[in-house]
Amino acid sequence: TVIATASRPQTRDWVQAMGAHHVLDHAQPLAQQVQALGLGRPAFVFSTTQTMRHLADIAELIAPQGRFALIDNHPTLDIVAFKRKSVSIHWEAMFTRSLFATADTPAQGALLDEVARRVDQGQLKTTLGTRLGPIDAATLKRAHALVETGASIGKVVLEG
Repeated sequence: TVIATASRPQTRDWVQAMGAHHVLDHAQPLAQQVQALGLGRPAFVFSTTQTMRHLADIAELIAPQGRFALIDNHPTLDIVAFKRKSVSIHWEAMFTRSLFATADTPAQGALLDEVARRVDQGQLKTTLGTRLGPIDAATLKRAHALVETGASIGKVVLEG
C-alpha cells in the first residue's frame, strides 16, 4: 500500500496517477490521517521533501522498528524521537557511490539501466512534469521561478 501526500486537487490527481493508493493532505497533521485509514502504523516511511516540517508527525505515525528513509538536506536532523521505537534511519544520496568510489560503484549503472528498462516497458512512470529548453539564462530563470512557486508538479527539466 502506497500512501502519498498532496495539498491541491491537481497534485492529488498526479500522485494517484503515479500509483498512490491513498493521498493525505500534507497541510494537515499526518499521523491522524494515517490512523484514520485503518491500516495500522506504516513500517516504511520515505520522505522526499519538507522532512523537517513533518518530522514529529513521522516519528509519531511510524511503526516500532520501522524504517525511515529521506533524501532532502538539513543542517541538523534531531532523530531522538525515533529512538524509543528503534526506528532505523536511511539517508539516500544519488552520488554516494561515485563520490566515495565505493566497492559497489558499478551497481549505479545497473540500477539506472533497470529503471530505464522499466520506464520503457511501462512498468515505471517517469516523474517528468515540465520540460523546458534550451538551457540558457532566461530558461534557467523561468525554471527557478516555477520551482520557487512550490506549485510545480513532477520534475522540471532543462534540455538542449
